Amino acid sequence: MSAPGTLAGVAWPRIAGQTRREQLLALLQQFAEAERWPAGLLQQHQLRQLALTVAHACRTVPFYQQRFGAAGYRAGDALTPERLRDLPLLTRRDIQDAGAALRSSAIPPQFGAVHENRTSGATGQPVQVTRTALDALIWQANTLRDHRWHRRDPSLKLAAIRALPPGDADPPLGVTAAGWGAASEALGPTGPAALLTLNADVAVQAAWLRRHAPGYLLTYPSNLAALLAHFARAGERLPGLRAVLTVGETVSAALRAACGETLGVGIEDVYSSQELGYIALQCPVSGQYHVMAESVLVEVLDAEGRPCAPGETGRLVISSLHNHATPLIRYELRDHAEVGGPCACGRTLPTLARIAGRSRNMVRLPDGSMHWPMVGFHRFREIAPVRQYQMVQRAPDAIEVRLACDRALGAVEEAQLGEVIRNALGHPFRLDFAYFEGELPRAPNGKFEEFVCAIPAD
Repeated sequence: MSAPGTLAGVAWPRIAGQTRREQLLALLQQFAEAERWPAGLLQQHQLRQLALTVAHACRTVPFYQQRFGAAGYRAGDALTPERLRDLPLLTRRDIQDAGAALRSSAIPPQFGAVHENRTSGATGQPVQVTRTALDALIWQANTLRDHRWHRRDPSLKLAAIRALPPGDADPPLGVTAAGWGAASEALGPTGPAALLTLNADVAVQAAWLRRHAPGYLLTYPSNLAALLAHFARAGERLPGLRAVLTVGETVSAALRAACGETLGVGIEDVYSSQELGYIALQCPVSGQYHVMAESVLVEVLDAEGRPCAPGETGRLVISSLHNHATPLIRYELRDHAEVGGPCACGRTLPTLARIAGRSRNMVRLPDGSMHWPMVGFHRFREIAPVRQYQMVQRAPDAIEVRLACDRALGAVEEAQLGEVIRNALGHPFRLDFAYFEGELPRAPNGKFEEFVCAIPAD
């Protein structure tokens, strides 16, 4: 995507420059300015940009034409905080039901190439969302912002252990690269990177990390917990490690303490989603989370749909400011967060004191090893009309598969799903299928995990 000056459909932040480097540097400069604006000025720019996205949705997205029309909203209407709250929420079920009707029939060509994201989130409800090169550019700018806030040394090695498609970065070697990735390398040379799939046994992960001796480790909190337990039992650390970068799950105070005690470093967390990109970054000064207000507008709402005050916890509702391919307007993530207050760092971006998101458990194999429970959800909808799933491990060799489907499944479909699940988990578990109408039941605390290990801890 090239941008000689400004893009039609983008009022803020301005996309300037011919090269990716120039565009990223221009965005970083605008981020540095906006993150210290008065709250009212920041909100004014957010609403101005979101109004363009809403107007585009009204004109070119069948789903929103019907929905916003019923709400009395027309393209070009003024968008105020109160008017925004009049618009209905978008749920994962809405995205599933709408399908192609949620996609724009006229994606602006100046927004660049269109790509598709698939995600289950932590809800077990797979969705597909299209995004453009513009979204990818802003994602990269926020990646660089995160590195700059935490003053990371780009000359060090970055190691990442995360979910990957089968065959990518398999154990025991994983894969290596000359640099940290497109965002960092656009601004200059970096140290090397190493990548390993999350399917690797924890002991294999630990050995891999010892060989690579990275300056930074990126992984999921639940996987980090398993690694910390392994290193604590062995009485080992990772010499040269500067920090652990976490994504994808809630980070508890206990995990932060364990990381400091076991590895001698802190955790630097990111709150993001495949559908929306970066949502909030952990502040290096206060530990609160700053909302990435240049790319998303975040609402924290109580049970009646009213904005929560600082110190109150509510459900997160997020609007993407720039997605003109699959606009996500007032999207309810089904995560909860506590509203934060003014930050000691001096940045005036909105704050979240705590992310009360959902965390997945580790799957236990009969030999005692553990790994991340990837269950092949990407293929579920190819086989059967699965709306929501949950796995409950009842025994070392048995898993209950809970499904909510559009209709009853046949024996062939059930067998095909079972094959996908067993292959993804890496073990021939006995699978007991259970079917539910509507949504799957939640835990008493209101949370939902797509994989629950019900085997008592040793």
